[in-house]
Amino acid sequence: MHSLISPRPKASAFRRVRAAALATGVGLSLALAPMAWADTAAPLGAGAAAQLPSFSPLVKKVLPAVVNISVTEKPDTAAADEQDMGGDQGDQQGMPSSPFDEFLRKFFEQQGQGFPGMPPRPSPHAEQRMALGSGFIIDPAGYVVTNNHVVANADKVTVIFQDGTKHPAKVLGRDPKTDLALLKIDAKEPLPYVSWGDSNAAQVGDWVLAVGNPFGLGGTVSSGIISARGRDIHSGPYDDYLQLDAAINRGNSGGPTFNLNGQVVGINTAIYSPNGGSVGIGFAIPASLAKPVIEQLREHGKVERGWLGVQIQEVTPEIAKSLGLPKQEGALIADVTTGSPAAKAGLKQGDVILSFNGHEVAKVRDLPIVVAQTPVGEKAKVAVFRDGKTEDLSVAIGKMPENPQVAENERQGGQQSSDDSATALGVKLSPLTSELRQRAGVPKSVKGVVVTGIEDSSPLAEIGIQPGDVIVQVNQQPVTTPHQAETKLKEAQSGANKNLLLLINRHGTNQYLALSMSKGGNG
Repeated sequence: MHSLISPRPKASAFRRVRAAALATGVGLSLALAPMAWADTAAPLGAGAAAQLPSFSPLVKKVLPAVVNISVTEKPDTAAADEQDMGGDQGDQQGMPSSPFDEFLRKFFEQQGQGFPGMPPRPSPHAEQRMALGSGFIIDPAGYVVTNNHVVANADKVTVIFQDGTKHPAKVLGRDPKTDLALLKIDAKEPLPYVSWGDSNAAQVGDWVLAVGNPFGLGGTVSSGIISARGRDIHSGPYDDYLQLDAAINRGNSGGPTFNLNGQVVGINTAIYSPNGGSVGIGFAIPASLAKPVIEQLREHGKVERGWLGVQIQEVTPEIAKSLGLPKQEGALIADVTTGSPAAKAGLKQGDVILSFNGHEVAKVRDLPIVVAQTPVGEKAKVAVFRDGKTEDLSVAIGKMPENPQVAENERQGGQQSSDDSATALGVKLSPLTSELRQRAGVPKSVKGVVVTGIEDSSPLAEIGIQPGDVIVQVNQQPVTTPHQAETKLKEAQSGANKNLLLLINRHGTNQYLALSMSKGGNG
């Protein structure tokens, strides 16, 4: 279930590239491994070398505008931040090091030099932690873009240029939902800067350069291609990442991804890694999503987003068949917030949104992005599939509340009658009494019958029906008593169509489930 007004859960397999000052033993060994065999590789022939592009002119052009970001974190937020970010050890200075780290430290100490990016030995009395990230200048006046998670817990932020000069920075604004932040530094003269590119024009297979501060090794450039577009890694409600195979590691957070014209097409933000190091799958926020957010942070210090006020979910093949939808597409409305722009425009539970303001909604996650980017107060045309046909509605977009609620529990539900329980399709159905309502965790506005038991052989068990679920509708018809629900379920089982569409409420959240009983009950 996805919602336009609440973030989705994070996937633990994806690790954000957080301010990398210290790597795990495995991750760092992978980063250093090429030094062991680079001089043994066979040289390319002159003809082959002539065909390979040189990124040197591009690097010289953009590198001065890419900066390192050093953050001193607030001591009272360090532990909470560690837990929130999935417990990635080794992202901050002062964390315990691995045996491999100690080996490297001793080696470089014996050479009379410090290893770049290797933090000092942790002090048992240290109260603050240091973290490192990346950023880039977008204006000669000193505006710097980075990731929100780099500076979210910052007590002090310092921007470090390629020549080593340091400038204190002020956090002008942060947006956790897109993981973006804008900093400002004061400079006596105009600074080098880079411009935004068109990430919508970037294609899979295009060359890109990632520049940043991995493991504290500032001014590092890695090359690769865009390996995929539109990735959803479940880190937030507006995921639309570019996937890169350029090497991205901890500390690259907030650094730019350049196209071959030297324009920023992405902001390096996350990696997929089982070991903490680069495995060739990195994720960058596309410039098309980042640019308007940064503009709002610069102007207002915060982001104002459009709001529709619906809870949506994916359209499965079974749901599409049950609704008579020609193909599997769109976003199915599971709930409409009372008094929201959607409610005022006449959008209803069970509608499938096919397009919004001229943007096709092919997948459910397409809708939150286009709605959020729509200016507040603008009239938007919404095409919905309802009762077997397409209808066009006009919606005046509202401002997303600070703490939006999926549903308003203003209506008072009456006491359910004492109808006897009923059984259909292997499911025991009972009246939704006050006691069962409280135990099921559903609001007073929900009317239906509660599932109090289910047989293992029930076809409804295959689609995930659980005890405690409240069945609100059967094939888009409301049910308020167990015998009413029993009748509707048996009609669906014996009817010619044999497609069953249920609207259930589970712990206060509406959700559609579909079952095609003509296929042996596979939902």
